[in-house]
Amino acid sequence: MGDPVAEYSSRLQQQEQEINSLTAEIESLKNPQSLGLSSHLDGLREENTKLKYRLNILKRSLQEERSQRSKTMMNINQRLQEIFGEAIREAWPDLENPPLAVTPNQQAKFGDYQCNSAMAMAQMMKSKGLKVNPREIAEKIQQNIPDNELVEKTEIAGPGFINVHLKRSFVSKLLTNLLLNGVQPPPLEIYPVILCLFVYHVVTACVCVVFPRLNHVGDWGTQFGMLIAHLQDKFPNYLTVSPPIGDLQAFYKESKKRFDEEEDFKKRAYQCVVKLQSKDPAFIKGWNLICDVSRNEFQKVYNCLDIQIIERGESFYQEKMIAVVKEFEAKGLVEMDEGRKIVFAPGQQIPLTVVKSDGGYTYDTSDLAALRQRLFDEKADIIIYVTDSGQGTHFQVVFAAAQMIGWYDPKVTRVEHAGFGVVLGEDKKKFKTRSGDTVRLMDLLDEGLKRSMDKLKEKDRDKVLSTEELTKAQHSVAFGCIKYADLSHNRINDYVFSFDKMLDDRGNTAAYLLYAFTRIRSIARLANIDEVALRKAAETTDVLLQHDKEWKLGKCLIRFPEILQKILDDLLLHTLCDYLYELATTFTEFYDSCYCIEKDRQTGEVVKVNMWRMLLCDATAAIMAKGFDILGINPVSRM
Repeated sequence: MGDPVAEYSSRLQQQEQEINSLTAEIESLKNPQSLGLSSHLDGLREENTKLKYRLNILKRSLQEERSQRSKTMMNINQRLQEIFGEAIREAWPDLENPPLAVTPNQQAKFGDYQCNSAMAMAQMMKSKGLKVNPREIAEKIQQNIPDNELVEKTEIAGPGFINVHLKRSFVSKLLTNLLLNGVQPPPLEIYPVILCLFVYHVVTACVCVVFPRLNHVGDWGTQFGMLIAHLQDKFPNYLTVSPPIGDLQAFYKESKKRFDEEEDFKKRAYQCVVKLQSKDPAFIKGWNLICDVSRNEFQKVYNCLDIQIIERGESFYQEKMIAVVKEFEAKGLVEMDEGRKIVFAPGQQIPLTVVKSDGGYTYDTSDLAALRQRLFDEKADIIIYVTDSGQGTHFQVVFAAAQMIGWYDPKVTRVEHAGFGVVLGEDKKKFKTRSGDTVRLMDLLDEGLKRSMDKLKEKDRDKVLSTEELTKAQHSVAFGCIKYADLSHNRINDYVFSFDKMLDDRGNTAAYLLYAFTRIRSIARLANIDEVALRKAAETTDVLLQHDKEWKLGKCLIRFPEILQKILDDLLLHTLCDYLYELATTFTEFYDSCYCIEKDRQTGEVVKVNMWRMLLCDATAAIMAKGFDILGINPVSRM
């Protein structure tokens, strides 16, 4: 893509040349025939004025963007990829799409980052009949590294690894930028509308902290047919007297039991679905009653987890489902199968059923309609579906059908399913109550509150915190630990849920991180240094990174943007949890080895403050706070 300012400037230059030429021609003619040229000249001048206005707006916009970018954190890995990408192109200009691999170095003695492209390039060249030693490739890459602000030196190791040592002075500048401008990760290359669709699970609440979220409630299918049929039998006067459905879970279990055991009830449940979808007023009334009970229960959970949801269930897409079926039919993509209307997508074994034999619609139809809405009406660039992994095949077929009909190009628009595994009890079986029921999330949150308070009192925190502080700490630990337990595991895998483990203040838990955060924040208070003093110090004090532990902490801090980029790429939030744990433990190493505050051993009075180390403390707390914010965890100042 070209430079828009240069393009506008070029057009302006051409127009101004044409204006000058026309002006000269009119002056030389000075006769009635020149009137037509004068009219054309006036039009050009008007367009020229508009172009100048647009150019000024564009220049201001670009200046503002550059100013903003100068305040954001640099993605070091991305910048190194740019540097080594340029070196590889210079060294091997004829090699098409050469592999580019830059990763942080795991062992400090080998440098800070490592470029591992040489070995893969050797394999690529070998496949083309060109045999080159990987170490020779690495040497040639090294020779072509452009001048840059970041790399202190490079060394070639082993078969062709290029070890990279960063400039400490530059990392220090990056940390000063962070302290002065706050934690501002680099802006995305595109600004997408990101929607999340999910059935409820703690991980979905937390994944959606990262992105705007849309809750697609399953409110229009067989389950509601069962519930409405059961409602009619149990509360026949529901149209005039509001039924006392307090426990929707128990009500659902009763209807499901009848659905499984009573054939007549099952048939009536299916008929209820059709009448519901045809918007029969009596069935809509029953549906609304049940939805309100469900919605109220959900809202309790949302309030605890501090999330906001846009609710848009299947009923929203009812009219759109009709249009979607017609669109597929118009393009000849619908087949009849024993009274059903089905759609086969390329490369998929299973068809989508868009209309059932009884004329009702299915989840297939509503998911197609919902996807079309998000692509065309919401104009989404990225759509993430967050549900359990068992629905992966279903969404694969839906996405394939949407591509087949031409709704989106996967090279342009990212539509993806982010599945999550099953939560297991400590017996390694599916997490259930002793009676075998599914554990309600609200009950889980209540239990978390009880246990976190017990833990705080066990540590005598109730004796040093006010009642308000204690309650805030209780909520922070309880809800933070439950969220973190979900998110600190790879969402694809099943995991064992244990209150004892998640409330342990040792190891990779929210409890440990929250305690670590409050300790870091308390260091400045102990030294009587307020935010104003820290801000002034950031403006005047270099962040020294001379001690090995200072350097290790500094490098860890500046990796934050690349961690966020990885999450955006693979949607695996446990990477951020692992990073925050690494940051907390790296800080502990630093604090144990490097005095931030020096006190008189006799009086305990502060005699010296090493301000650059206080700034490292402040930067660590700032990154942790941003990480907590992304995960939906609310830290407290005292715990």
